[in-house]
Amino acid sequence: MSELSHVDASGAVRMVDVGAKPPQRRRAVARALVRMAPETVARLGDLPKGDALTTAQLAGIMAAKRTSELIPLCHPLPLSHAAVELRVVGQGVEITASAETTAQTGVEMEALTAASVAALTVYDMAKAIDKAMSFEVELVEKTKA
Repeated sequence: MSELSHVDASGAVRMVDVGAKPPQRRRAVARALVRMAPETVARLGDLPKGDALTTAQLAGIMAAKRTSELIPLCHPLPLSHAAVELRVVGQGVEITASAETTAQTGVEMEALTAASVAALTVYDMAKAIDKAMSFEVELVEKTKA
């Protein structure tokens, strides 16, 4: 258990102490792909609940800013930038989310949360017309300078 940063020697969960680490410029990028039927792709701007892409973009950015409220042991970070871009591709919607900060710990959870919530929003907005949608989320970049 000792190799897990959020678990102490006795197996109890804990928030990692990053107090001794110097603040560094950090950036992370996550990607999600929401797969759906071609008919659903064609209707993304005109769904019963409204424009899925614009709504998902805003939802993702808002989620990045609230990541520490959603992930129990995640440090609250002062984000200097959060962005969510959505692109319609043949099999659905590709989402790229990025987060940046100058802090003592990374922003990969913020980027992953932004991509996940954007994907969930697309799913929620289109579920009435496509019951077979699915999505996956991955971290594609994590840097510090």
